[in-house]
Amino acid sequence: MTTAFYTHTDCQLHEMGTWHPEAPSRLQAIADQLIASQVHSALQHRQAVPAQESVLALVHTAAAIARVRDNCPPLSTSCEQGGTGDADYFMLDPDTKLNPHSWRAALAAAGAALAATDAVLAGEVENAFCSIRPPGHHATPSASMGFCLFNNVALAAQHAMQVHGLKRVAVVDFDVHHGNGTEQAFAGDPRVLMVSFFQHPFYPYSGAEQAATNMLNVPVPAHTQGELVRQIVLQQWLPALHLHQPEMIFISAGFDAHRDDEMGQMGLIEDDYAWITQQIMQVAKTYSHGRIVSCLEGGYNLPALGSSVVAHLKVLADLPD
Repeated sequence: MTTAFYTHTDCQLHEMGTWHPEAPSRLQAIADQLIASQVHSALQHRQAVPAQESVLALVHTAAAIARVRDNCPPLSTSCEQGGTGDADYFMLDPDTKLNPHSWRAALAAAGAALAATDAVLAGEVENAFCSIRPPGHHATPSASMGFCLFNNVALAAQHAMQVHGLKRVAVVDFDVHHGNGTEQAFAGDPRVLMVSFFQHPFYPYSGAEQAATNMLNVPVPAHTQGELVRQIVLQQWLPALHLHQPEMIFISAGFDAHRDDEMGQMGLIEDDYAWITQQIMQVAKTYSHGRIVSCLEGGYNLPALGSSVVAHLKVLADLPD
């Protein structure tokens, strides 16, 4: 397997306050664990090229794009000196802020997902993981929300269809939160199958009622562990994926369903993420020439995040456990 690892230094510049769990340290925790586990050297490391603003229109309205672009605060004296006072932020919602670098970070994150899609479809690599932030799956076509500015996975999937001409793609979302933005972007589009599980009732309090026949979003109660999730994958996800026969698979890879992550109350462990990845890989090998692009979403307990990404990447790269 050739697995590319995409990231960009600008993704580290976006921050929403020292208290905020969606922090630059998330990417550093992943990088540290890749080195400690010796997975780092097995990956093809690539620096993303930031997306052009025009590409965001594949998914987002002009007003949604402008709200992020035009409201990043200026680089103040406090910010230049490392300050994180409220004056250095613009509130998009109670959980989501812009700092002076957020626009650059959002373009870098989207650019990584697009570049990974191009590389996989060109046959340069078989699959790719994007270690990026801000995350994306809560960003709807018309609004940023829930830590997310633009929907990286939705942009990549639309890019694969609009630019590369793919006729069928799948989005697999295993974050503890429902990917409401991705659902809104693709509900009713027969080219796209979305499958997910998520804790419910829980933020963003959506997904329990199926929005369209191409949405297979499975709510699960708090404290759900790996055994039930594996049943959902085997009994619901896989039949739907086999029926859809996707030409490429995109993963919203959230690791906040881990038992050690206090952002949610689910009970997955590293072996569960590895097993889920194996099932996705088998579908990709059958219908998609192995083509997968995985993008980081949630995951806020730093040790659990790092070790879960390592487990995910070991499967993608076909490395020994």
